[in-house]
Amino acid sequence: MSKKGDRRIFRLAPPAARFSAHWINASVPFLALALWAQAPAPAPDPVLQAMHDEIERSRTLTLSNLEAPYFIEYLIDESDSFSVSASLGGLLTRRRDHFRIPEIHVRVGDYKFDNTNYVGSGMGFGTRYDLEQFPLENAYPVLRRYLWLETDSAYKSAVEAISRKRAAMRNVTESDRLNDFAHAEPVRYVRPWQRLAIDEEGWIARVRALSAIFARYPELENSAVELEATDGGYYLANSEGSEVREPESVSFLRVRATAQAPDGMGVWDAATFHALDPAHLPTDAELNRGVAALAENVVAMAHAPRGEDYSGPVLFAGAAGAQILAEVLGKNLSLTRRPVMEPGRGGAVAVSDLEGRLGARILPDSFDVVDDPAQKEWRGRPLFGSYDVDREGVRPQPLRLVEKGVLKGYLSTRQPVRGVEGSNGRARLPGPFGASLAGVGNLFVSSSEAVPAAELKKKLIEIVRARNKPYGIVVRKMDFPSSAPAEIVRRLLQSQQGGRPVSLPALVYRVYPDGREELVRGLRFRGLSVRSLKDILAAGDDPAVFEFMDNAAPFAMIGGASYAAEACVVAPSLLIDDLELHPVEGDLPKLPLVTPPDLAR
Repeated sequence: MSKKGDRRIFRLAPPAARFSAHWINASVPFLALALWAQAPAPAPDPVLQAMHDEIERSRTLTLSNLEAPYFIEYLIDESDSFSVSASLGGLLTRRRDHFRIPEIHVRVGDYKFDNTNYVGSGMGFGTRYDLEQFPLENAYPVLRRYLWLETDSAYKSAVEAISRKRAAMRNVTESDRLNDFAHAEPVRYVRPWQRLAIDEEGWIARVRALSAIFARYPELENSAVELEATDGGYYLANSEGSEVREPESVSFLRVRATAQAPDGMGVWDAATFHALDPAHLPTDAELNRGVAALAENVVAMAHAPRGEDYSGPVLFAGAAGAQILAEVLGKNLSLTRRPVMEPGRGGAVAVSDLEGRLGARILPDSFDVVDDPAQKEWRGRPLFGSYDVDREGVRPQPLRLVEKGVLKGYLSTRQPVRGVEGSNGRARLPGPFGASLAGVGNLFVSSSEAVPAAELKKKLIEIVRARNKPYGIVVRKMDFPSSAPAEIVRRLLQSQQGGRPVSLPALVYRVYPDGREELVRGLRFRGLSVRSLKDILAAGDDPAVFEFMDNAAPFAMIGGASYAAEACVVAPSLLIDDLELHPVEGDLPKLPLVTPPDLAR
């Protein structure tokens, strides 16, 4: 490409051959392959065609005194969604949305050194064009024009970023510098997807009916039920030859409720029911029981006594075991690379507690941890975290992360980090500084020395008696992903001293030596980190499936980020020795001056 003023002149590259097909199983009979070869080729997808053609043209850019792109990638998320929310039987919102969101990545330099991994990467130094939203129709000329202008802006930003990065590095001393980008084999994987099919009126009626259950609990301050069903996926094409059209479907029904204790402390709880499509969400009877149980939990928390300082064994029972591992272990299995910064410029970057600990023991000897996004079901149940290709066009394979308690690997993307050069297909979320964020798919945690789940509580009581403690602690639910108010989240982040913060326990019980349990409220963990997992005393034989929408916000906070990825953790109950719990600090709001209205009809 040559440049004259702001005008750009391109040379069109000759069209490349197209290939759009599923992966071919080597066991398919020869006759079937012969018939497949004789069948007419499917019409090319206009979106992939436009992406491919614009990449081929843009990779020939030649500007005097400026570097040409060595890598171009287009990723387009498409979503067709329906959402509805209600409170106390009344409709709050109803929406049907269809949109496409593009990500345009242009890299200049080379794989060793480019415009990414710099604090200014992705800031948008280039010309900003008023392009409205990405076109919904597959009109080839419109798609090409949009991609052309977005590529222009991304390219200008890239050349400015690499210039600033070089200037910053003249004042920085680095040894054993890592490459900025890793090579990956091209992937061609194209699968169809369809518009969302859902009985909107039927689900509106169900959501309203579920929300009306909360009217039976006048002590609740606020409550809501919301359904979101999405069908879509993403397109990906890059200059290395990868072409992906990966469908993604998810449906969830989320229930939330809040109340105030007599002293003014706020209490809350949330429950989310996940499925790959609306038809596979739980039955009405199961949902009714779930809503009623949540309401009863929140009312009970409001009447529970405040917790006190505690140091001793803690049993994470049932789903709480999988939740604590999802947060404390899963979130630390990906490493964050520190970007190049100008000298004297501040800015903290979250660091994994497992960085530099490859080959170290992080769990008891009996534990193994495997992430396997390729596994589609477990014990007859569909797995929520399954996917075939990640957001960088890399196919994931089963990954053994911990073997006999020893850390064997990390979740990685195409951004090299210390000790990991290439991707293992775990790019799940958009990330900062030109990179993607790694995340789990289906994380399986197991122990070869599991004991009956009922024995864990007995063992907890034995420790309490042996140490002459008044009680032990059982956590039956964590607030993860967090539904806490933003002010509570802010306080937790400010009070954290080193390491990643940990969400609040939602259902916490004192367990007395006679086996009696008492619900308490207002506690948080202090000093709980991935290093605490070495103190696991025992694991149950009761693996629970915990599904959640992962995101980059602290505690994977519900609604705290614009993009989320489906994740699943299968793990047992855990008994951990010597953890600390501390009362949540902060001023308490006053109770309402007026009593709540009578909701009886």
